Amino acid sequence: MKPNQIASLERLYRRRVPPDELITAELAGRMVEISREIRRQIGVLIDRHGAVEYVIIGDEKGIFIPELSDYPLGRRLLRGLRYIHTHLKGESFSEDDLTDLALLRFDLMAILQIHPDDRRVAIQTASLTPTAGAAHPYRVEASEPLATFRMDFGSSVSHLERELEKAVATEAREVAASGERAILISVTKESREEAEDSLEELKELARTAGVAVLDVVIQRPRQFNPRYLMGEGKMREVVIRALQLGATILIFDQELSPAQVRSISEMTELKVIDRSQLILDIFARRATSLDGKVQVELAQLKYILPRLTGRGVQMSRLMGGIGGRGPGETKLETDRRRIRDRIAKLERELEELSRGRQQRRQKRVRAGLPIVSIVGYTNAGKSTLLNALTRSHVFTENLLFATLDTSTRRLRFPREREVIITDTVGFIRSLPKSLMGAFKATLEELQDADLLLHLVDCTNPRVEEQIHQVETILEELDLGDKQRLMVFNKVDILPELKKKSPLGFMKVRQLSRRFNAITVSATNPSSLESLLQEMERRFWPSSPQS
Repeated sequence: MKPNQIASLERLYRRRVPPDELITAELAGRMVEISREIRRQIGVLIDRHGAVEYVIIGDEKGIFIPELSDYPLGRRLLRGLRYIHTHLKGESFSEDDLTDLALLRFDLMAILQIHPDDRRVAIQTASLTPTAGAAHPYRVEASEPLATFRMDFGSSVSHLERELEKAVATEAREVAASGERAILISVTKESREEAEDSLEELKELARTAGVAVLDVVIQRPRQFNPRYLMGEGKMREVVIRALQLGATILIFDQELSPAQVRSISEMTELKVIDRSQLILDIFARRATSLDGKVQVELAQLKYILPRLTGRGVQMSRLMGGIGGRGPGETKLETDRRRIRDRIAKLERELEELSRGRQQRRQKRVRAGLPIVSIVGYTNAGKSTLLNALTRSHVFTENLLFATLDTSTRRLRFPREREVIITDTVGFIRSLPKSLMGAFKATLEELQDADLLLHLVDCTNPRVEEQIHQVETILEELDLGDKQRLMVFNKVDILPELKKKSPLGFMKVRQLSRRFNAITVSATNPSSLESLLQEMERRFWPSSPQS
């Protein structure tokens, strides 16, 4: 472009628009004049005070909108910027224009339609719609001649913002102002039933983390998209839906690669996490002992390290020696180095804690006391059972991973006999290998156990799958040869299950017979007698039963 054309564009920044007007006739006329002269689309982004914040130059067919880091969405439902640009052939909004409106949440978008065969100029506007169930997340108005166009912009945007807030409040009425609101996403080749089951569990994980679920999305593609996991078009639809509902976070049921997190984050300002990161967040909330805190921090740092992003290798330190030092370390490299140093320190600390645990376990082994470990799927009632057996007060709550730290108590039998009983962290399906380190204390306890009590929530609709998942994890941990006792918990709810689902009730009875399980209700101590008798029989088989 010529210097005088660049100067004309720069002078657009000096223009001011009254807060109640969309655009002044003078600014619109100047934009049209420059656009005709340079044969390119030009656009302006104007804030709510009427200041021109950005002037953007495109080509004849479109404009690329820059990163709007000075106007982040955060918890706001609108960007605080109106976007007005020219169309050189008098055409209406393109699909890209409307997608930008929905994704970037502009207060309003307008196009100045320049007719190439005469001096006529029309204006057309589009805005977001507050109706979540609408066919499109935007409303497009009819074109009007620019000379007769009138709009009270200030009142229009205030009304739209109130309507959007009302729609979001209706969708997430139960969420506190500070709470996260999520869209759950599953991209899988498994059956729809499997995907729905896994998403139900992800919902429970979200509830445990204090996240309200606004919607779920399942896609079963023929092949996975390496950039977005799901197709790019579908990803844009999900982001627009999330913004419509006022979501603050996208949670994927599948583990995302660092590159996929970056690609999706470039498309939206919403937070993007996967199942692993959600579980780590829950672990961080629930860990109370030094062991648990160290393990969780270590797992988090190992997860974060490959996901750090920066400006690329061009700023990295070059080869050593004179003349080859380069510009020094970037902040990215410094962060990575600090994380690696912290990981090394935590691993040394964990090693010391592990030696302490080993010494305590050796004392128990020397004392000759049998060791019982309660294992099972998360939220099966392990801590509640430990409390009922030993009359202790380990924290319990109807949440996944309510307790992360290992709890050990003594259980006294008649004739002055005792066993050591340990409550362990619950297992869960598809637990990534990267998170197994957070189970280290639990796994060490299981290695020394003489008996594993496999506790099962027999009222769960996925009871058989949960049994299989726990058995699979035990096999992976080389604990398949450990003596096991299957215990079906929550039998007090079975009468209710029988009314709701007779088939489900019959399935529980069949599973109980197949696994020769003992049935208990951990909330009712009187139901534990048969379990205590069976444990006593296994440890002291020659003694007469009390």
